[in-house]
Amino acid sequence: MKQLIAIVEDDEDIARLVGHHLESAGYRLRSHSSAAEVISAAEKEPPSLFLLDIMVPGGDGLDLCHQIRQRSSLALIPVIFLTAKSAEADRVLGLEMGADDYISKPFSPRELIARVKAVLRRFERPLSQTVVTAGDIEINPITMVVKVRGSPIATTATEFRLLDYFARNPTRVFTRDKLLDAVWRDTSFVTPRSIDVYVRRLREKIELDPENPEYLKTVRGVGYKFEAAK
Repeated sequence: MKQLIAIVEDDEDIARLVGHHLESAGYRLRSHSSAAEVISAAEKEPPSLFLLDIMVPGGDGLDLCHQIRQRSSLALIPVIFLTAKSAEADRVLGLEMGADDYISKPFSPRELIARVKAVLRRFERPLSQTVVTAGDIEINPITMVVKVRGSPIATTATEFRLLDYFARNPTRVFTRDKLLDAVWRDTSFVTPRSIDVYVRRLREKIELDPENPEYLKTVRGVGYKFEAAK
């Protein structure tokens, strides 16, 4: 069955353009002109990917992304923002809200399709089937659930894969570029700055004190490493 992409875009011309090119690339589409019914429709038939405009009637894309990430049935579905807001601060905010990529308008249809394919490919690669435990953290790749001090925490698929990669390579120091190659696979559209955003989000979820991390540590001038807290 063709993969389903849910599009939230209030500009009819852009929605039509995006829809045409995605369908030509072999995807099924479900279009929404407002944020109001996106969640209920997704829970009935989860899409393979959400493509969200930030400024839409009935709410904004950032809030909608937050709602998606708060629902266990939808939290692991990748999200791409498609928006006229192109400043670095807006991109960082989008990633901090749980987006997996951020496409600025105007965009070329070829770039859009390439980035949709890149995000979907990222989640096609199978994970190890063994549970990894490090200190108070348990990572189960079969259920894609992370438990911290016995309680499950909500992660995006990208966050899960990054944490899983760190935990399976303890004490090894990774540059940002190496992490991009290992977790993101296609790095054409992802910047090393994205790694900093995801590490900060993970620290907020797994560390008792994110400002003084026990697990995800910065190696100044190089990158990051994971250490199992004692």
